[in-house]
Amino acid sequence: MGNCFGIPTEEDNQLHPDGARPLSGIGRVLGRPMEDVRSIYLFGRELGRGEFGITYLVTHRETKEQFACKSIAARKLVSSDDIGDVRREVQIMNHLTGHCNIVELKGVYEDLRSVNLVMELCEGGELFNRIIAKGHYSEQAASGLCRQIVTVVHNCHSMRVMHRDLKPENFLFLSVEEDSPLKATDFGLSVFFKPGEVFNDLVGSAYYVAPEVLRRSYGAEADIWSAGVILYILLTGVPPFRGVNERGIFSAILRGHINFSSDPWPSISSSAKDLVKKMLQSDPKERISAVEVLNHPWMREDGDASDKPIDIAVLTRMKQFRAMNEVKKVALKVIAENLSEEEIMGLKEMFKSMDTDNNGTITFEELKAGIQKLGTKLSDSEVRQLMETADVDGSGTIDYIEFITATVHMNRMEKADHLYTAFEYFDKDKSGYITMEELDQALKENYMGDEKKIKEIIAEADTDNDGRINYDEFVAMMRKGNPELVCNRHRKNLTM
Repeated sequence: MGNCFGIPTEEDNQLHPDGARPLSGIGRVLGRPMEDVRSIYLFGRELGRGEFGITYLVTHRETKEQFACKSIAARKLVSSDDIGDVRREVQIMNHLTGHCNIVELKGVYEDLRSVNLVMELCEGGELFNRIIAKGHYSEQAASGLCRQIVTVVHNCHSMRVMHRDLKPENFLFLSVEEDSPLKATDFGLSVFFKPGEVFNDLVGSAYYVAPEVLRRSYGAEADIWSAGVILYILLTGVPPFRGVNERGIFSAILRGHINFSSDPWPSISSSAKDLVKKMLQSDPKERISAVEVLNHPWMREDGDASDKPIDIAVLTRMKQFRAMNEVKKVALKVIAENLSEEEIMGLKEMFKSMDTDNNGTITFEELKAGIQKLGTKLSDSEVRQLMETADVDGSGTIDYIEFITATVHMNRMEKADHLYTAFEYFDKDKSGYITMEELDQALKENYMGDEKKIKEIIAEADTDNDGRINYDEFVAMMRKGNPELVCNRHRKNLTM
């Protein structure tokens, strides 16, 4: 950087589309050009510290918006496993983007010193600290918090992610308000999984680890156990399995005896007790699933079961894609084709698990079976609607890019560099405007659009009425109607 006097040169001051100053060289961890995170964000006080990284309060230099930045020291990433863990954490956070109870990853930057994960700022502190301050929660309050925690588990599992380190320290309140939403964080131990896949590495945190993890043969059900331990603590203020050291805690977990006799259990409802027992069922095959937890009588909001099926993120995204106009669909395809590996790794894994004959396309039958494996049932006509939505070229199957396009989260349209790439695709002559002819050409290339629809799209987007779409009008159209985004990094090797 700079010359021999350390003064930045003109080249140093050229910024990437998101404002990051490029550095020379390719990052060892992310495998893409290095960037100077400090050219975009001003680093403030320390918010937290783990074995590998420090989380700082950072302020965007231009917008003054505040975020949290987890800086993972490059010198501590010694082995290929260490590097793989960081890559996977970034991939998983990108994969789970947009969920109201998961901390949003805003950007990732690597320089010579560190890998920096810029995330939404949660100012309300850890759930752990609120439990300590309160002692324990009322049943109603515990139910509301548990619902949010299990909603995260359901979302992770339907997106084929196992968290593997659910504990009150890894849930943050967005604000200091009593009714603040809860946000899951720290996906450093999380992994992608396939249905029926068995894991054997011993990871997690002592009080929350499931018995099958200690036996080194487990699947996604282990997350439900951890959530059950959190629920027990919310209701009582103490963990269900205790010991003087890790070995003692593990022995208690393997024995599986749960104390429901001491205070405050005599005054807790039998319905709450029933749910805790079902979540802390020692046999993972008998354990309740995330969907069953959310439908349990104690967990239902206002005591009523909702007829509405619990959302599965991939299906929600496909339905949103279906409702878009043709220009948005093509733009999203251009964006999908230009996303980095870390942004689409999770969707790539989901595509591969649905494409059971490995021929690079998903048939109607494969889509139907894949949706059932995600834990929801759709009628044949609903599956066919989704099929027709994603199958833009009308081939009768969904190819890889069609799948990514239809399932990528809408917040990819929020990023300026993505939108600019899409605009350039339509603006064939690089005039700075998209004309009716250019729109017609781009839509025909993608097997869609007719003259009437093109006129309607231009009429809607062309706010200055000059018969064409400039970049600002294009950005406004792309962002309009998109649903708002509402609502210890390293592997801890437990010892036995």
